[in-house]
Amino acid sequence: MAERNNSDRDSLLDRAYDVIAGEDDDRSCESIPDSACKDVPASFFLNVGNGTCTKLAEQIASPGLVLPWLLAAIGAPIYLAGLLVPIRQAGAMGPQLIIAGAIRGFSRRKFFWVGAGLVQGIALAAMIPAVLYLPPHAAGWAIVSLLAIFSVASGVGSVSFKDVVAKTIPKGRRGRLLAIRASLGGALATAAGLSLRVWGDDEGTNLYVILLGVAAALWIVGAFLFAAIPEPAGVTDGGRSALREAIAGWKILGEQRGFRHFIAARSLLALGVALSTPFFALLVHNETSGNLASLGIIVAATSIASVISSPFWGWMSDRSSRQVLIAAGCIGCVTAVVAVLLIPHLGGVFQTVLFSVIFVALGLSQAGNKLGRKTYLVDGAPEKDRPTWVAVANTIVGLVTLAASGLGLIAEWITPSGLILVLACFTALGVFFAWLMPEAEQLVHKEGIGA
Repeated sequence: MAERNNSDRDSLLDRAYDVIAGEDDDRSCESIPDSACKDVPASFFLNVGNGTCTKLAEQIASPGLVLPWLLAAIGAPIYLAGLLVPIRQAGAMGPQLIIAGAIRGFSRRKFFWVGAGLVQGIALAAMIPAVLYLPPHAAGWAIVSLLAIFSVASGVGSVSFKDVVAKTIPKGRRGRLLAIRASLGGALATAAGLSLRVWGDDEGTNLYVILLGVAAALWIVGAFLFAAIPEPAGVTDGGRSALREAIAGWKILGEQRGFRHFIAARSLLALGVALSTPFFALLVHNETSGNLASLGIIVAATSIASVISSPFWGWMSDRSSRQVLIAAGCIGCVTAVVAVLLIPHLGGVFQTVLFSVIFVALGLSQAGNKLGRKTYLVDGAPEKDRPTWVAVANTIVGLVTLAASGLGLIAEWITPSGLILVLACFTALGVFFAWLMPEAEQLVHKEGIGA
């Protein structure tokens, strides 16, 4: 472990980091290279800036909330809205074994994220002419196709991001970093949602075009900020082919029971929490005739949830990311049951208040789920094979999510409320597997014990 004395820390950046990170006389640099210790404050704040941009962009162009509203506004076929979240999840996670095999050959991996961020910005920007100039059916398919490209790029960045964080941010400070990223982005997204509430009477596509343009610019700015992170050289044994990476991943699954429990928990929580959001949004859309002001309320509610919960989830993740997953899953499960029981019996202002509370609770659950699973793998996976561990988990979850894309079709027979209850059962089962998981520090069984 490398440490720096107070006498060496005289810059404003260092002092700001020490206050936020809760450092005392000596800075702990546990689990990162000694050469990276002096650059921790710069890495921390550049990462925060990157996260603020991208978290805001994710909210104002959300596949679970904003894009379904956009498809409805341009008159695209309704079934396309049901493809958005599965494509977003599967596209981001499915190809990661291929990416992990390639990324291992590079000692510095931040530029994988930088390239991915630029592609994501370009994909969102390309949706604008599709909205403005293509007929509804073609525009809808163009948006779905560009979202697929966006999602694959997101998958490339995901593997790189976790590895860069693990090399530049000390253990015990990573949850706090993720929390601050989410909180600042959520605060700005809250302001954006409230703006939609004020200007949401426009029934055309002008506001959607503005949202897509701003989100695209934010991804590009985020890419430049990530490029500036002083990443030290890391372990590399040379790249591996996708086949060899898959074999290595299969071996890890066979040897590591805790990892199998993590993947089961994450897959079930992804189904229960993430896939339920569009169906909650569908209920609101139907009740409000797709009014943009109502969308503003939902965006603000989910963003407020991120702001108020992320510091707590970050603090809790640095102590037990496993407990975060359990708590977040329980919130999602209870929210689904309460919503289905109460929505049919309320109307008018009471229903508006209930929808707001529901999306705040969903935001709490989603924020805890995302932050907990990221911190768990960053802390628990071994440094040398971390990209493989991340890729295996994401690939399996992506395939599970893609397989679940047909759930939207059965909503016509069991109603959105019935499907929400089905997804709540997945969430409950995910909580059970999270309870079976070891703590992150005990994730690796060095001799395959417990396979």
